Amino acid sequence: MRVQRLALGLVAFTGFTIAAPAPLDLVVRDNFSTDNCPGYEASNVEKTDSTITADLTLAGDACNVYSPDIKDLRLVVEYQSKDRLHVKIFDKDEQVYQVQEELVSRPQHGETPSDDALLEFELVEKPFSFKITRKENDEVLFDTSGRQLIFESQYVGLRTSLPKNPNIYGFGEHSDPFRLPNVDYHRTLYNAESPNLPTNVNLYGSHPVYFDHRGDKGTHGVFMLNANGMKVDLNVTESGDQYLQYNAIGGIIDLYFLAGKQPAEVSKQYADTVGYSAMFPYWTFGFHQCKYGYWDVNMVAEVVGNYSTAGIPLEVMWTDIDYMDGRQDFTTDPERFPIAKMRELVSTLHSRGQRYVLILDPAIHFKEGYKPYEQGHEMGVFYKNEDGSDYLGVQWAGTMAWPDWLHPNTSKWWAEQIATTFSADNGIDLDGIWVDMNEASNFCSDIDCNPLDDQGNPPKVEHDPRPNTGRPIPGFPEDFQPSRRSLTRREDKYKGLPGRDLFVAKYDPVNQRGNLSGYTIWTNNTNADGTKVYDTHNLHGHAMSRVTYDAMLARRPGLRPMVLTRSTFAGSGRKATHWFGDNASIWEHYRLSIRQMLAWVSMHQMPMVGSDVCGFNADANEQMCARWALLGAFQPFYRNHAEIHAIQQEFYQWPLTIKAAKKAIDTRYKLIDYAYTALYYQTTEGTPMINPLFFLYPEDENTFGIQDQWFYGDALLISPVTTDWAENVTFYMPKDTFYDYWTGQRVEGLGTNVTRTGVSWTDIPVHVRGGTIIPQRANSANTTAELRKENFVFIVAPDANGKAKGRLYIDEGEKIEQKQTTELDITWDNGKIKVEGKWGYPGLNGESIKIESFKVLGQEDVQIGDLGENSKFDSASGSVTVQGSWNLDADFEVHI
Repeated sequence: MRVQRLALGLVAFTGFTIAAPAPLDLVVRDNFSTDNCPGYEASNVEKTDSTITADLTLAGDACNVYSPDIKDLRLVVEYQSKDRLHVKIFDKDEQVYQVQEELVSRPQHGETPSDDALLEFELVEKPFSFKITRKENDEVLFDTSGRQLIFESQYVGLRTSLPKNPNIYGFGEHSDPFRLPNVDYHRTLYNAESPNLPTNVNLYGSHPVYFDHRGDKGTHGVFMLNANGMKVDLNVTESGDQYLQYNAIGGIIDLYFLAGKQPAEVSKQYADTVGYSAMFPYWTFGFHQCKYGYWDVNMVAEVVGNYSTAGIPLEVMWTDIDYMDGRQDFTTDPERFPIAKMRELVSTLHSRGQRYVLILDPAIHFKEGYKPYEQGHEMGVFYKNEDGSDYLGVQWAGTMAWPDWLHPNTSKWWAEQIATTFSADNGIDLDGIWVDMNEASNFCSDIDCNPLDDQGNPPKVEHDPRPNTGRPIPGFPEDFQPSRRSLTRREDKYKGLPGRDLFVAKYDPVNQRGNLSGYTIWTNNTNADGTKVYDTHNLHGHAMSRVTYDAMLARRPGLRPMVLTRSTFAGSGRKATHWFGDNASIWEHYRLSIRQMLAWVSMHQMPMVGSDVCGFNADANEQMCARWALLGAFQPFYRNHAEIHAIQQEFYQWPLTIKAAKKAIDTRYKLIDYAYTALYYQTTEGTPMINPLFFLYPEDENTFGIQDQWFYGDALLISPVTTDWAENVTFYMPKDTFYDYWTGQRVEGLGTNVTRTGVSWTDIPVHVRGGTIIPQRANSANTTAELRKENFVFIVAPDANGKAKGRLYIDEGEKIEQKQTTELDITWDNGKIKVEGKWGYPGLNGESIKIESFKVLGQEDVQIGDLGENSKFDSASGSVTVQGSWNLDADFEVHI
C-alpha cells in the first residue's frame, strides 16, 4: 500500500457525504397516530388446492407515520406441508429487501392440499386481516384483525392477538426470563456487542421466532423471516386484550406457522424451516480452557501442564487475541508467540490427544505492508465509500477495514488466509476457529468518528503475570521456553427501496448501543450484491460463520469444521456453534446460562452452546466457580474462559474447584456418547438434545415457567443449586418415576417442589427419568480419544409399567461422511433387554464397541433366587447389574 492511498482514504472518509437521501414523492406526516392508518383491502383473490394469492391495496389516505406507505402489496399463502403454513406479504414491485436465500435457505413448498393441513388460513378482504386456526380444536393461533397492517418503506407493523397470560418463549438473543413477560415487554432484535449481558436489551444475535405453548391445546411456533432491525412488543390493550406486535424498520412480512402440536414437534418443524444443525466432532464435548490475557505460548503450555498435574482432564486449549502481532488477524507475536513454538505447542497437544483453537475477528488492519489487508484490497473484498476507497472504522489493531461477506471474492480471500496461517505443514495446525466481534463491533461510537485519528485504546498485558517462569512444564519438552521479549450481485429485485435514510429510522427499535450505526459498521454501506447494511446488519456474523465454515472445510476436506461464533441469526446452527458472550462472574449469570441454553437448543436449533464457565468479566470466586463447573458439565459446550483483568480461574486454582471439576468432568465424559447420540438426532431429526421441563410434561402447568432445571437429553433431569451462596435447593419433580443418578435409588415424583438441604459445593442433584435407558462408558479418561477405548455400560431406568427405551449412535467422530455407523434401539420390558438396530461401526484404533454390563434400577422386588449367575443385586440402590461381554455387531437379548 502506498502513502498516497492513505491520504486518499482520509479525504474520502472525512469527505464522505452522510446527508439525508433524496426524499420520495410522498411526504412523511408527523404527529399522526398509527391507530388512524387505513390498512389495506384485498382483491383478485385466487385459490388453488394449496395456495392463496391476492393483491393488497392501501385502503385510504396514506398515514406515512414513520416513512412513506407502500400502496400496492402482494399476498402469497402456501400450505407447504401438513404442519407448516407460509404467509408472505411484500411490495408488488418487489423492491423491498428480502433476506438472501443463499444466507437463509427456504423450505420447499410441498403443495400440500389445504384439506390435509393441520392449520387453516382465513382471509378477511376489507379491511384486510387474516387468521390462522388449528383445525383439530379450532384454536385461533394468530389473528391480525385487532390492528390494521402498516407497510411503509422504513416501518412494517403487524399485530396478532394472544390468549390471556400466554406462555411465550424465544426471540433470542436476550438475558430475560425464559418464559417471556407479557405486559410492557419489548424485545429488540438488532445485533450488538454486549459486555456483561445487560437485561432487557438487544444482545449479540437475532432469532425472530417464538413458541406459544397452550397446555393441552397444543404448542405452535411462528417464525418471521425478516433480518431488519425490529422491536417486538408483548402487551395488553387498554381494554385488557393480550397481543404481540412486530415493528420492523424494513423488509417484508414473511411468516412461517409451525403447527406442533407437541413442543418438540415445533422444534423439529423449525429445523425443517431454517435448516438442521451441523454435526460437530466428538471431541467438542470435551472440556475446553481459555483466557484473554495468557502472556505467551509458554503460559498456554503451562496451563495445559497444570491441568495434567491437578489430574483434571483437558480436551481443548484455546488462545484469545493475545497470540496475534499487534492484534492483527493471521499473525503471531514474534516474541511471545513465535511460529516455531506455536507449532511445537500444537504438535505436543496433538500427541497427547488434545486439541487447539484460535480466535479471529472480522476487521482487518488498514496498514501498509500487512498482507491480509493488501490482498483483500486488491481483491476488492472490503466495504467501500462512494469514491471507491475502503470504508474504515476502529477495532483492536487500530484503523480497520471490514470484509463484505457477500462479495464474491471474500470466500476465496478468507479461505486463503486461513489455509496459509493455519497450514498443517508450516503454520498453526489448529482444530477449530473462534470468530468474535462479528455483530460487527466497531469502536467508533457514531458517524462523527474519524478512524484515522482515533486508534482506540485497547487494554494490553504489560508484563508476564506469572511469578515463577522458566520452570519445566509437565508433558512438554524441556526446552519449551520461548523468548520473553460469496455471493453474486442480486438482480434488480429485493435490494431495498431507494430514497431511504440509511442512518436513521424514524421508528426507533431501541438499540442499546445508540443509533443504528452506533459501535458498528455504518448502515449506509452497500453490499456487493446491491443490498444495504441497513437491511443486512443482523446477518453479518451469520455470513462470516458460513464463510469460515467453508474455509475450514477447504483446509481439511472431509472433516467436520468447528466454528464458534458470537453473532448469529436464524439458521446459524447449520454452520456454527455459539457461546453466550461476555458474561460476568456473578450468580445471576450462572443462572442466566440455564435459560439461555434452554432457548437456544430447544427453540433456536443451535445445540452446541454454553456460557463462559465461572464467568468472563470480573473476578470469580471459589464457591461459585465450583458450582459452575458442575452446572457447565451438563450443558452442550463446556469452556472455562475469563477476561484479561480477571484473576486466574482455571479449575486447578482452588481446592473446591479441583474436586468439583474432577467429579463434573468424570461424569460428563462417561456420558459423552449419550450426549453425542442426542446431538446426532437433533442434527438429523430436529429432536432437541436439551429439553425444558414442559417439553416432556406439556400438560403440567407447573413446568411452564421453570427456567432453573432442564433435561440433558430426554433422560437426565438436572436441578442445580441456583441460590447465591446456598447449600440447599428447591426443585420441581414432575409426577413420574425417577431415580437418583448418583445413588440409583427410586424417587417418585408427585408433581410438587422438593427441597434438598446440605448440597455440598461439589454436588449437583441429577435424576434419571423412568422409562429411559442411558448408554455411558464404564470409566472416564483424560481425553475423548482415550475415552473411546472404554467399554459401554447401559443404565436402565424402568417406568411405572416396567418398561424403558434408549438409543445409541456411534461413528468415527470427526468425518462429515460416515460410511460405517451403528444406530441402536435398546428396550427393557419387565426383565428382558433387547438390543437391535443398524450395525456398521467396527471400532477403530483400539476403540471399544463392547457392552460390559447392564444396570437395571428399581428392582427392589426382584427375587434374588431368580437371578442368573452373572446378575448381582445391590440392596443399597435396589438395582440389578448383569455382567458380561456383548459385541455391538448384531442384535441380542439379555434376561435378568
